[in-house]
Amino acid sequence: MPTKPKSVTIAQIAQVAGVARSSVSRAFTRPELLKPDTVARIRQVAEQLGYVPNYNARALSTGRNGNIAFIVPDVANPYFPPMIRSAQLEADRRDYCVFLADFEENGLQETKLLERFSGKVEGVILVSSRMPEEQLLRHAERLPLVLINREVSGVPRVLIDAGSSLKEAVKLLAGLGHRHIAYLRGPAIAWANQQREASILEAAEEFGLQVSLVQSRLPSLDSGREAVDALLASGVSGAIAFNDFLAQGVLTELAARGISVPQAFSLVGCDNAFGAYTHPPLTTVSNRTEDAGTLAFSLLMAVLKEIPEAFEERQILATRLIQRETLAPPTSP
Repeated sequence: MPTKPKSVTIAQIAQVAGVARSSVSRAFTRPELLKPDTVARIRQVAEQLGYVPNYNARALSTGRNGNIAFIVPDVANPYFPPMIRSAQLEADRRDYCVFLADFEENGLQETKLLERFSGKVEGVILVSSRMPEEQLLRHAERLPLVLINREVSGVPRVLIDAGSSLKEAVKLLAGLGHRHIAYLRGPAIAWANQQREASILEAAEEFGLQVSLVQSRLPSLDSGREAVDALLASGVSGAIAFNDFLAQGVLTELAARGISVPQAFSLVGCDNAFGAYTHPPLTTVSNRTEDAGTLAFSLLMAVLKEIPEAFEERQILATRLIQRETLAPPTSP
């Protein structure tokens, strides 16, 4: 019968790494209390010796389970994976595990997920929340919470500001001779949709453009295709879509009807999810999603340390307009 290998102990790691046993423990439970090079050395030695941390024991002794939740409205949307990955990399660096969940653009499902994660994770990063503000505040009172692209005072948040870039897009359309454009809306409750719509309307008034507001069913490819009838019926010469998913749907349906972009219709997306790979390549707004994921995780760590100023932290990430090949003067100005 094979002999069961002995477990590597903290004392052994401390001896090889030349540090105190308490430092080894902190490298896996409170790495922020040590210098980064010390943490790296301890973990390197631990890996070489084959040490496997006992996370259940850590949770019992410290009250911390080392888990956080990352909740998004649609994991299939290519806008979110870079954000998730950057948060995951930061979490791994600090020895945290990330649980990913998708609330399917549904506020009720979002609430259910937050309730189920309560007590199982140390904190939550919640992206593009659709639930009412009062509900969010109640959840934030009992569970450390950081928001991405949702503005709620009293809850730390990271906001990706597409407003200035969309104003630039409106200015560009006006300069090309467009006089009537549409905004293809996203979810009405979404902070990003409200911000983008307000910026477009403000810029349109400044540059003398008429804007028709067209509602989409969901911020998806199919909804973009479905919206083409309303866009064409409105008599606009171009449109700005809430996101690249909707814009790609519009592009696909226009092509199916033999309406060329940009010769017969100009189009702008938002978030740069896959604008470089559409046909023709889509003019869109950069997204900063990787930065948002990293920053949100850092904010959550500050909340977990109960740093007072973290609870009112409001970080804004600027964007830029990426001009490609979907804009041209209107055929009949």
